[in-house]
Amino acid sequence: MKAHLLILCLFCRLSIISAQISGTVTSESGEPLSFATIFILDTSTGTTADMDGEFKIPYTSRKAIVIASYIGYETDTMSWELGKTIQFRLKSSSAILDEVVVSGTMKEVTIMNSPIPIEVYTPVFFRRNPTPNLFTALENVNGVRPQLNCNVCNTGDIHINGMEGPYTMVMIDGMPIVSALSTVYGLMGIPNSMVQRIEVVKGPASTLYGSEAVGGLINVITKNPEQASKLSMDINVTNYQDFNVDIGTRIKLGKATSMLSANVFHFDKLWDINGDNFTDITLQKRVSLFNKWNFRRKENRTASMAVRYVWEDRWGGELQWTPAFRGGDSIYGESIRTNRIELIGNYQLPTKEKLVFSYSYNLHDQNSVYGKTEYLAKQQIGFSQLTWDKSIKSHDLLAGIAFRFTYYDDNTPVTAEVGDKNKPSKVYLPGIFIQDEISLSKRQKLLCGLRYDYNSDHGNILTPRLNYKWTPNENNTFRMGFGNGFRVANVFSEDHAALTGAREVIIASNLKPEKSYNFNINHTIRLFPSFGYLTLDGSLFYTYFTNRIVADLFTDANKVIFDNLNGHSVSRGGTLNTQFNFTNGFKIMAGGTWMDVFIREQDNVSGSTTKINQIQTPGFTGTWTISYTFVKSDITLDYTGNVTGPMRLPVVPNDYRPEYSPWFSIQNIQVTKRFKKGVEVYGGLKNLLNFIPNDPILRAYDPFDKKIEINNPFGYTFDPTYNFAPMQGVRGFAGVRIDL
Repeated sequence: MKAHLLILCLFCRLSIISAQISGTVTSESGEPLSFATIFILDTSTGTTADMDGEFKIPYTSRKAIVIASYIGYETDTMSWELGKTIQFRLKSSSAILDEVVVSGTMKEVTIMNSPIPIEVYTPVFFRRNPTPNLFTALENVNGVRPQLNCNVCNTGDIHINGMEGPYTMVMIDGMPIVSALSTVYGLMGIPNSMVQRIEVVKGPASTLYGSEAVGGLINVITKNPEQASKLSMDINVTNYQDFNVDIGTRIKLGKATSMLSANVFHFDKLWDINGDNFTDITLQKRVSLFNKWNFRRKENRTASMAVRYVWEDRWGGELQWTPAFRGGDSIYGESIRTNRIELIGNYQLPTKEKLVFSYSYNLHDQNSVYGKTEYLAKQQIGFSQLTWDKSIKSHDLLAGIAFRFTYYDDNTPVTAEVGDKNKPSKVYLPGIFIQDEISLSKRQKLLCGLRYDYNSDHGNILTPRLNYKWTPNENNTFRMGFGNGFRVANVFSEDHAALTGAREVIIASNLKPEKSYNFNINHTIRLFPSFGYLTLDGSLFYTYFTNRIVADLFTDANKVIFDNLNGHSVSRGGTLNTQFNFTNGFKIMAGGTWMDVFIREQDNVSGSTTKINQIQTPGFTGTWTISYTFVKSDITLDYTGNVTGPMRLPVVPNDYRPEYSPWFSIQNIQVTKRFKKGVEVYGGLKNLLNFIPNDPILRAYDPFDKKIEINNPFGYTFDPTYNFAPMQGVRGFAGVRIDL
């Protein structure tokens, strides 16, 4: 009898030990909610659902309260008992507005409670139009426009609300990793596999993040190793014969959890659809490795460290070009070889007060040639910051000290002294900032911020900030903001026009730092009609610049002249984002941005001013994403696209090409089929309308201007800067994702 009781007790004990909480997370229409978050109440135990919305949590108790959440849906809570399977069916809501963000105030806060307007985009959004990197992934984000700046080597930058790329700060986990030289050459090296979410702030953020965040910032939040998959893989290919692979894995070692991801992109097929003997798309080979560690500490203090390495070899030019012609003047090619290494980390000090030390370092080493022009550059940026976070009654304080060191060296006149002696640029930028978020009442908040920096080249920099938020009810929020910005230009590292083509670079004077003054107003409203829910988010913005640094491509077709503007510059407009979630399974995200970006230049003789529209800045851009899931077959159909209005282009005197681009639209369609065990197959078409620009390269047949005197009555020279859209026509793609 005792033996039977002992066996029964052991059996019960083993049952408890081997117990696990399992279930599924779907929408009301039955669509699996891939990567939903599930955790057990009052514990640190949790997991992430797989692609099929299924989850399993090892657990040793017989009962638990389980919570499931997903962006765009209401959080749900269910009771669990041993032997029971949980089926969460989350209701549609505007829960994306309750997502926790950090970019606006450098503190964790929900989108709805943030006094700064912030937009959040997750991998689920980007998978509706698969891309190999962050740069191209942002093409369907309203008000954010990836702009290709060269038709030969396909370098580019990211515009926010019409502001050019150098005014956008791109960060990784809040650290200024992507800046200056890498804003032009490093954006395509950020793979989607390392991204947990992307936070976009439109408007100045210089008070917290420094001088580069004049037009806005894009903060890439990398995946949390503890929530990463044990093994994930995404492989896709197009009929253009570009091949992309993302692989990720998670490892636990004691109190540490590590995530390792790798991305490989290979495109080595010559395409010349327009027959100008130049590559339509730059050939690229790229490898990116990312490793992040999280460490468990007492009292949930944070500690993490990440390292990333990027290698890239890209070239574009005449079809007969080979590496043997690199740097010569017989066959034209632009070849860019890049090595980057980045280090990011943060550590919360073991003190009673909340003190967090953050640090980053990056090295960008570039060996490149543009025809016969050699450009060798090395950039190192070290950054450290200590922040203090304290709440005192109605005041939520954040203060910090920061130090940034930038080392830049190249083979251009920028780093040369008299007698051609090399003198690398070394800029020291210590700073201090303070921010106070004041709760004026239950529905009103006032955010005051002030930052002081000392630039070793330009002296004192003061950037204030003032934001006000009023929430008349839980479904309406009004925000107003004012900010001041400061930026020092890095001509050769930020503006590709200084290197490409046959133009001579002229720096007309000792360039002064730019200053900006920005005002914006935002309104967010949530509606709950019977057919689902609707979110509307609209903003008006206005930015005034002094000392604006402009690249003059029009005065002389053979030169690009950099100088401070004798006058002022303005960027103004409005933007509207909408999100519809219907109870029948339809999801629609759409938005539009209206912009008027121009300079007013003063004539030194007459004193009159002339309004000139900024080049490569359309007056209107729009984006949309429409999705529907067929529940029984578990097939999702995604239709995405963008539309771009006319923009002024860098034409030359007597140019036969139009000065303004036409209206055009890039549209894509994708079909995704989900299988069990975390397998997903997808495929579709990109650029359905087969839109390709005409005559993007002037005098492509004479790239070294050796025949400039022959049959050339207007004095044209080789120029590849007439760019407004990618040179890829309609193309098919297919891929498979595996998530274990």
